[in-house]
Amino acid sequence: MKTFPMFIQMEGRRVVIIGGGEQAAQKTRLILKTEAQIILRSDYLDDELAALAAAGRIIHQHGALQAEELKDTALVFIATGCAGADMALHALAKAAGATVNVVDQPALCDVITPSIVDRDPVVVAIGTEGTAPVLARQIKTQIEQMLEPNLGDLASLAGRLRASAAARLGPRARRDLWRWVFGDVPRRTHARGAAREVAQMIKQAIATGDFDQQIGGSVALVGAGPGAKDLITLRGVQRLQEADVIYYDRLVDPEILELARRDAERIYVGKRPGCHSWPQEKITQTVVTAARNGARVVRLKCGDPGIFARSMEEMDAVRAAGIPLEIVPGVTAACGAAAASGQTLTEREAIDTLILTTGHSTDGCAVPDGVKNLMPGSCIALYMAVSAAPDISAYLAAHHDAADISVTIVAHAQSSREIIATCDITSLPKTLDQHCITDTAMLFLKLRKKGSYRGALVQPEVWGSSEVGVA
Repeated sequence: MKTFPMFIQMEGRRVVIIGGGEQAAQKTRLILKTEAQIILRSDYLDDELAALAAAGRIIHQHGALQAEELKDTALVFIATGCAGADMALHALAKAAGATVNVVDQPALCDVITPSIVDRDPVVVAIGTEGTAPVLARQIKTQIEQMLEPNLGDLASLAGRLRASAAARLGPRARRDLWRWVFGDVPRRTHARGAAREVAQMIKQAIATGDFDQQIGGSVALVGAGPGAKDLITLRGVQRLQEADVIYYDRLVDPEILELARRDAERIYVGKRPGCHSWPQEKITQTVVTAARNGARVVRLKCGDPGIFARSMEEMDAVRAAGIPLEIVPGVTAACGAAAASGQTLTEREAIDTLILTTGHSTDGCAVPDGVKNLMPGSCIALYMAVSAAPDISAYLAAHHDAADISVTIVAHAQSSREIIATCDITSLPKTLDQHCITDTAMLFLKLRKKGSYRGALVQPEVWGSSEVGVA
C-alpha cells in the first residue's frame, strides 16, 4: 500500500479549509459530518458557504493568512482553484507542520479523502490511491445497498450498552452477545424500525445471560480452497472471524489468515509427506483439548476437508469428546487446478465419469486401483501422485494406446507459483522433471470416448510461469 487507511480523531479539533468556491464547499460538506471546528479562510464565499457562516456552523476568516493559524490543526484543505495559489499555500501549511490535502493535486497531498459510506458511527472508507475513483464510487454504491440505513443507530445502542455487558458478562459471553445482536434477531428487528423493542431485547439478554450463545468450545473443519485467499467460502471467512484458535496446514495460503480475528491464536501444524512435523495424533489431541477448554477452534485445511484431508480421524475424536462439530466445505484442489488450466473435469459425450484418487497410499501400492480402472469416457484426478508418476506412466502405457490418454499437470494451483504443463502418458515423468515438480501438484488423466469432438492433447502454450506443450 502506498497509503495507509486510518481514522482521525476530530472531536474538538480544528480543520482549516482555504477557498470559497465549490471545491471548498465539497470539503466543508464532508467535514460537517464530524465534530471538528471548521475554519474557512477566503475573501469570498459562495452562497452555500455564506449561509453556513451566517448560521454559525463554520467560522469565516479573511485577510492575509499566517502560518501560525495552521498549527495544531487536524487537517488543512487547500481548494482555491488556482494551481499557483494552491502551491504557495501548500508550502505555507507544510512550514506550519500541518497535514495537508490539496484538491485535485495528489502530489501535494499528505492525505487523500476516500469515498465514504456513512452509517455514523459505522463508517466505511474506500480508497484506490487516486488510481480509480470511478471504481471507488461503484464499490461505495454496492456497500450502501448492503448496509441498512439505520445500522448506525444499532451500533450506537450497542456502544451505550457495552459497559453494562462488560460488568455482567465474561469475554466469551460478550462476544457471543454481540455476534447475536449484529447477526441474528436483533439486527433484523432493528432493520424494520423496531428500535425500542431491540433495546429491551438486548438489555434483557445482558441482564439474564439468556440469548443465542454457544456454551463451551466447538470445532469447525474449514476448507481453505486450493490456494488463492479469495477462493475460501463466505462461511469459511465467518468461522475464521469467530475463531479463538486456528490450526492450519502447510498448503494454506498465509494471506487467508489475515481474514481471521486479529487476536485469534494461529498455530501451524504443517505436514509434509514423509516428514510430519506434527503427527496426526498430536494434531487431533491438541484440537480436542483446545475445544474442551472452551475455545472456538477452526481446523483450516487446504482444499476441501472431506477430500484426502485425513479429516475423519479428527472428526471421530471431536464427536467422541461430545464437542459440537461443523464441516465447512471448500473448493477442492481438483476443481481449483482444473479451473486454472482452463478445462472441465467432465465433457458432454466425451467424459462422463470422474474419479478422484490419490497416488499416495498406505498399503504401498504404486498404482492406485482407480488408475487401473481407467476406461474410455473417464477423467482421473490424482492427488499426491508425483512420486508415483513413473509407475502410473508405465502401467497405463502398457495397457492403453498412449496417444489416447491426455495428461495435464497443475502444480501450486491458484497461486503465484502456479505451473501448468501437458504431455502424453509416456512423457509424464520426464515432464515433471523438466518443470522441477516434486510435490503439491494435481495430475489429470483423460481418456475420451472414441469419436468425441476434442482431440487427446491440447496444443502447446505458455501458461503460468512455465512453457508447456506435448512432450
